[in-house]
Amino acid sequence: MFGKSKMISVEDALAGRADEMPVPATHFVNGNPLQLPFPTGIETAVFGMGCFWGAEKEFWETAGVFSTAVGYAGGHTANPTYEEVCSAMTGHSEVVLVAYDPAQITYEALLTVFWERHDPTQGMRQGNDLGTQYRSAIYTTTDAQLGTAKRSRDHFQERLIEAKMETITTEIRPLETFYYAEDYHQQYLAKTPGGYCPDHSCGVKY
Repeated sequence: MFGKSKMISVEDALAGRADEMPVPATHFVNGNPLQLPFPTGIETAVFGMGCFWGAEKEFWETAGVFSTAVGYAGGHTANPTYEEVCSAMTGHSEVVLVAYDPAQITYEALLTVFWERHDPTQGMRQGNDLGTQYRSAIYTTTDAQLGTAKRSRDHFQERLIEAKMETITTEIRPLETFYYAEDYHQQYLAKTPGGYCPDHSCGVKY
């Protein structure tokens, strides 16, 4: 029996299913679409920062962001459920899909939110949330994003060294597939007054 902090192999991962998760037509907060096609010019980025409820709120409150959605990425299981992701048998992390207008906000500005609003040095956890689903991750959608993400990691690592903090463990690689999470997870903190998702910011500015 493996622990929830060890990545599962593709051979041992759950197979998943062909049926995609039903997705709400519009964002609960701003009314914009949650799925493609987005308006011309809108680009997408995917970030894993631990619990996706609070991470999504950070981005929908960021100026220049058109829409956000929570889901799963980085693993092996097709169209997983939340319970399957929590079992560590899928290899997926909890992530946020960010649709943004590059005329209003740059990808590097989104990376600033990413680095500053969680602790990217904790490996397979964020605070008391333990497991592979809570790992820090950047899944890029273009070659330009991949280069920018790696440069931003190196820059932020310098800031962490100055603050006498640990080494970044963030997974950075091209996105393979983003799977939408269940309806009740979308914009959860807006739908659930008093809902709680801990802030694991490391206190270091980008």
